[in-house]
Amino acid sequence: MKCISIDLDGTLLNSEHEISDENVETLNELQQQGHCVILNTGRAYADVIKLKAVQNMEVPIFCINGSNIYSSKRELLYEATLSITVYKELFSILKELGVGILVYTNYGGFPSTLPPLHGKSKTELDVLFQEFNYDEIFEKDNLKIYKVIALTHFDQLEKVEEVRKALTGKFDISMASSFPNNVEITSSEAHKGKALLRYQKLMNLSFDEIIAFGDGGNDLAQFEVAGTSVAMANAPLHVQQKADIVTKTNDEDGFAYAVRHLLKIIDASKISSSK
Repeated sequence: MKCISIDLDGTLLNSEHEISDENVETLNELQQQGHCVILNTGRAYADVIKLKAVQNMEVPIFCINGSNIYSSKRELLYEATLSITVYKELFSILKELGVGILVYTNYGGFPSTLPPLHGKSKTELDVLFQEFNYDEIFEKDNLKIYKVIALTHFDQLEKVEEVRKALTGKFDISMASSFPNNVEITSSEAHKGKALLRYQKLMNLSFDEIIAFGDGGNDLAQFEVAGTSVAMANAPLHVQQKADIVTKTNDEDGFAYAVRHLLKIIDASKISSSK
């Protein structure tokens, strides 16, 4: 049994944030052949199961860069958190740097998770971050913090490196970037690659091969443990250079193309779509 680990945004999802019919068909065929298909994303669980195609799938879902591992039956198998103490110190540093801050918790994202912010103007984002009262988060009972995102505007990308420099070596954390304008900060145990190895142990499985698909900096963690890594043509050059194979873009059904034509896991002649 092969393990097919797939990122969502920029990889399995197209620019409309949907999974195409051809990609859905490919996913179904992989499962029918007995392979383990895993969605391995930086998204929060609530933002994953909103996707119509995912609602019809029975697959494990790894969320928030491996902070949450859900079984194919939607059971939470594992979670990794940032301590409140570490969060407060991180928050103070990020606030000083003047970046936007998103906090992913067991109560959702504050003031939001990332997907709803796509398409927001610079002014809208500034207002959102300036007006939100982050102290409200501590009013929640049994609060668990899974991830903090430092978000910059695309005309201030130098702040991404400032964030990395300010945090490196100070905390027991993982840092990755799902987009060029952010830094995703999680527990050191939250890592797309570690999540794949952890899932094998939790489920007492032994994969013949791990094949990882991705387009962002946070996918390099799953490339590290994969026997074969596949980058999308829309991925930044440094991500493509770390991959074994580069497929077509997410708007060209690059996932399905790789499975059928580059990796040849599924016979390409069997596709029934009208393309």
